[in-house]
Amino acid sequence: GNDEVIAETAKLLRAGKIVAIKGIGGFHLACDALNEQAVQRLRRRKRRDHKPFALMAASLETVRKYARVDDAAEATLTSPQSPIVLLPKRPGAAIGPSVAEGVSTFGFMLCYAPLHYLLFAEGLDVLVMTSANISDEPLICKNERALERLGDVADAFLMHDREIYRQVDDSIVHFVAGGLALLRRARGYVPTPILMETSSPQDIFAAGPDMKNAFCFAKENQLILSEHIGDLEDAEVYHHYVRSAEHLAGLFEVEPKVVACDMHPGYLSTRYASSLSGVKVIQVQHHWAHIASVLAEHGRSGPVIGLECDGTGYGTDGAIWGCECMIASLTQFERFAHLAYYPLAGGDKASKEAIRPALSLLKQAYGEEFGLEDFRWLLSRIEPDENKRRFIFEQIEKRVNTVNTSSLGRIFDAVAACLGLGSYNHFDAQLPMALESVADADCADGYEFDLHEENDKPLQLDLRRTLRGIVADVKRDVPPPIVSARFHNTLAEALLALAQKAREKTRLDVVALSGGVFCNRYLLNRLVKRLSEDRFTVLLNRAVPANDGGIALGQAAIAARLIESVP
Repeated sequence: GNDEVIAETAKLLRAGKIVAIKGIGGFHLACDALNEQAVQRLRRRKRRDHKPFALMAASLETVRKYARVDDAAEATLTSPQSPIVLLPKRPGAAIGPSVAEGVSTFGFMLCYAPLHYLLFAEGLDVLVMTSANISDEPLICKNERALERLGDVADAFLMHDREIYRQVDDSIVHFVAGGLALLRRARGYVPTPILMETSSPQDIFAAGPDMKNAFCFAKENQLILSEHIGDLEDAEVYHHYVRSAEHLAGLFEVEPKVVACDMHPGYLSTRYASSLSGVKVIQVQHHWAHIASVLAEHGRSGPVIGLECDGTGYGTDGAIWGCECMIASLTQFERFAHLAYYPLAGGDKASKEAIRPALSLLKQAYGEEFGLEDFRWLLSRIEPDENKRRFIFEQIEKRVNTVNTSSLGRIFDAVAACLGLGSYNHFDAQLPMALESVADADCADGYEFDLHEENDKPLQLDLRRTLRGIVADVKRDVPPPIVSARFHNTLAEALLALAQKAREKTRLDVVALSGGVFCNRYLLNRLVKRLSEDRFTVLLNRAVPANDGGIALGQAAIAARLIESVP
């Protein structure tokens, strides 16, 4: 009977085997988290080399053996939503090192399905419980598909015959600036709507972004954000996106007459939006949508001072934005300030290979004094291939296949690489996360930075002196935790300075923070503290992710307000 099946499964897990387990929203791949060989085998087979794995335990006592759990975390772990909660690692925790390398947290959840409880009752301690898919494909929820796709990954399958009608990932939360914030909004939190003060005159579909996609519907006074869908560049994920949008529209009886989407001409979500017939399309700038997601969540319409920091977003001037200070409401935005542009070589490769932003930023910081030879001591660490370094440097010099960017995310990549923390993002924000996880919380000083004002142009934040300070510290062998902390502290001061300048000009004193960089707890905590000390009211994303997972909410809120104001 079932008892033997479950006992046998537990035995396999204890023996270091990988088991595909069917849950509520789809399959998980499980292995013993204390068995480093098993964890490494799972990484190889799932083709996920670096991204941290989620963990499951049966009790808070077990979780406390490996991570620090305060009252707020305890309440969230045991809540009906039972998300994955990011918790500070305990030093010397016996969990396999490759479960979560390069980060300072473990992602833990407690059992939430009857099957989980039965399994852990067999005396298991902690299991890796990662979504059952190959690398970036959608979660698998059908038995036949699991056997077919995961045959080479799992040593055994624990399945039941209840159909999963719609696959849903586990949600992920963390604690920042004194409260809970969602990093991935899915099981347990979806499809709870976010309410608007006024009703939308027409049904709206907001297509969302291409990375970390979620889409959103506006119906009457409800904003209905979908669960985390994933990265649309994978064909399977794209098909799942289209099916999910049709399914959720049917569920809520939404008939969109207006479609909101990103301005990026290459986005699949934008192309999908344009392919729908008989609808009016409204294009919404990426970073404006980020700030609007904060406004929508807090039931405000603005205007506010919006500080938006992330990796990439298509700008109204054709550059790639990523560190903006805007004056924004749900009906309009003005770009008040931004990080000074630097050229990024090599398109999509630039978000993976740290040598690309590093070369560009160093060349900008040192000007004529920069030479590949003089900086070989630093650059060879980041990219050992000298020819490749020279090739990228020439690209930047001649502006071949380069784009101007104000991306803060890429600066994190470059700084992490200069500190020897890695030189490649195998998953989104791997290097920034590594940089954050080493920062020394007791270090309070920072580097110099400059603000440039030019007539009618937006104010510019110039980090050239910051970068020279970092390089000088690295050369003097200042420990990475100190350099990282100084860098984070400098950014907090610089963003505070932008908010102060915006307040002087507009008399506004409410600041909204959004964008993937604000998933960084060290930076966000410090910036919120500094802004609050300076009597700003600070609004953050909490109910929806600060990263691209919240974009569709902002798109929908803007579209609802724009069609309301058009007679």
